[in-house]
Amino acid sequence: MNEHGHLAEFLQARRSRLRPEDVGLRTYGERRRVPGLRREELAMLAGISAPYYTRLEQGQSRNASREVLDAVANALRLDDSERAHLHTLAGAPRRHGPGARPRPERVTPATKALLAAVDGTPALVLGRRSDVLAWNRPGHGLFAGHLDPDSPNEAGGASDPSDPSGSGGPGRRPNMARLVFLDAHTRDLYADWPAKARAVVGNLRLTAGRYPDDPLLAALVGELTMRSREFATLWADHRVLACDVADYEMRHPLVGTVTVTQQTLQSPQGDGPTLVVATAEPGSPSAAALALLAHATAPRETDRPHRGAATRTA
Repeated sequence: MNEHGHLAEFLQARRSRLRPEDVGLRTYGERRRVPGLRREELAMLAGISAPYYTRLEQGQSRNASREVLDAVANALRLDDSERAHLHTLAGAPRRHGPGARPRPERVTPATKALLAAVDGTPALVLGRRSDVLAWNRPGHGLFAGHLDPDSPNEAGGASDPSDPSGSGGPGRRPNMARLVFLDAHTRDLYADWPAKARAVVGNLRLTAGRYPDDPLLAALVGELTMRSREFATLWADHRVLACDVADYEMRHPLVGTVTVTQQTLQSPQGDGPTLVVATAEPGSPSAAALALLAHATAPRETDRPHRGAATRTA
């Protein structure tokens, strides 16, 4: 699906969710063949011509001004994240030839240093498609203690039919979207799993708008659509959600119920891996639970190299 298809589907989905009475339009009791507002009604609310809006919704207008897009966003009652998403979809560059396979995502030295600096706090590094590129010990213990702690070191791979959970395996990094929708442990981890699922899909929608020609992202969405009816339903809804900060109650098998604030820290350029950190209110039972988790996942004396021992080399 290219950027034109994303824009058309987004506008159609948002228009279908607005009823005439929501925006003060009188219908005089006539039967409507489609749900939501008609194109001409949306165009009237936005103050633009119906033919122009139709061309915009069909991806045939490539020069919509910021003012026009803001008018459409106001008519559709979009929030800030949805408004930004609309501008991204409408302004995406025209594709030239087949999309090249993206370069493998790596953890930069600066991000490694930041991950090491928060070693006592659960944290993980995610790529733009929600692949786990790295995690510290508490991060592994909180989010995916049932997985191999070294699995982020694997090179990302395609879907493995022998791995129905989508949780990783030989030659495949864990992926948080797959874990949320396909892994029973992760589903049980979140007390309000539907809220977490909506956040994951909303964030993937934003990413798809920024990178409409990413074949690996398209493959991930296709896989989840085929393997999870819940994902397919949420993806078809076209909601977008920027989850920079979110609170979740987690039912952890080791430390019990814990309420954490998950914060996503993005590089200033906005195109690199993100650092996700989980914290709890200081002095709260949840903070005590995270401290217990950090202690339980700390390296043991037997795991540390003996002083004077030779360094192991590959």
